[in-house]
Amino acid sequence: MPLSSSYTDRLYPVLENISNHFNTPFHIYDEEGIRNTCKDLREAFSGIEEFREYYAVKALPNPRILEIMKDMGFGFDCSSITELMLSRGVGGSGEEIMFTSNNTSPEEFDFAEASGGCILNLDDISLIPKVPNMPELICFRYNPGARRTGNDIIGNPTEAKYGVSHDQIIDAYRQAKERGATRFGLHTMLASNELHYSYMVQTAEMLLELVEEISEKLQITFEFINIGGGLGIPYRPEQEALDLAAMGREITELFTAFKAKHSYMPGLYMESGRFVTGPHGALVVKAINRKDIYHTYVGVDACMSALMRPALYGAYHHIDVLGKNMDGETETVDVVGSLCENNDKFAIQRTLPVITDGDILIIHDTGAHGQAMGFNYNGKLRPKELLLRSDSEVELIRREETAKDYFATLEFTEQRLKL
Repeated sequence: MPLSSSYTDRLYPVLENISNHFNTPFHIYDEEGIRNTCKDLREAFSGIEEFREYYAVKALPNPRILEIMKDMGFGFDCSSITELMLSRGVGGSGEEIMFTSNNTSPEEFDFAEASGGCILNLDDISLIPKVPNMPELICFRYNPGARRTGNDIIGNPTEAKYGVSHDQIIDAYRQAKERGATRFGLHTMLASNELHYSYMVQTAEMLLELVEEISEKLQITFEFINIGGGLGIPYRPEQEALDLAAMGREITELFTAFKAKHSYMPGLYMESGRFVTGPHGALVVKAINRKDIYHTYVGVDACMSALMRPALYGAYHHIDVLGKNMDGETETVDVVGSLCENNDKFAIQRTLPVITDGDILIIHDTGAHGQAMGFNYNGKLRPKELLLRSDSEVELIRREETAKDYFATLEFTEQRLKL
């Protein structure tokens, strides 16, 4: 949804000062809001004997943000060597890290095992013999096949490249057990930006039923299930927020019933990213040009290299104009960047207050999959990142890219292979 009133109440009165000091464009994140969401997650699942959120590093891979997650008692969900490095760099180690990759290379397996290891979450049955040293604790990502996902980001699981199929899942655990695994977890990731909490409850129920089936056939006990991420945020003002309290209550009831039947309660793990930081970030830009042809275009000083979700998914991001509101004069415009791509648009035919050059625009909900999905096409450089701290100071947590960064990979020792 649009940024919380708590965030805007603290940010907007000082945003012009921040913009003058740091210069636009920049992403700015709200430490207080992030911490409050972390607390809400822990409270919602406080009835589970062991609950842990593994923050999806891919959502916002900034060490300063990961330090907040570590301080809140969260682990880290990683899918690359670089993400493992980031997580270990802020103190994550061992079972505080879950490594969920796909098409995993030998180098990734080696790195995951080094420096204290992690929870290895395998994406395919074919990877079992490729694990150099089967760890004591192993997990598999389960793909149940045809199932409603509620959105176009994940799509139909039968067409997704992820996970072990239903027909393979028991044999996968059998093979892992034969290779020496003695502790087990079960994972799935079937949603993205899901606003209907009942879908996540059904996911937990599905995994608990599968745990019963596998345990009975292989005589193994599962230490945890991981229902993945995918908790949604309402990007549009008219959307209802996900009912986290109801979700926590109903999932806790499932776990309590499981314990009554089996005399133990597995842990509940999650790997939310967007839900934790998405609503607590904004891309702040400045209007620098206006063009009136078949549409009216408001050009800003950032492009989709800073936020590609609208171009990639047709995603909606709410926009405010600092110091102006919808009670005054409005107009319908496209808000665009300067990239040589026609889909370089933050908003299409959006009704906004009349914008003039120099106005500051706040593009909402960029605290996940914003800066992280940036790129350098056209030689465009990604903006800086700021943190509005709980003590009301503003901290630079990543500088903007420079031309020197862009050309750095062209500095190398010459190599030639004569054929």
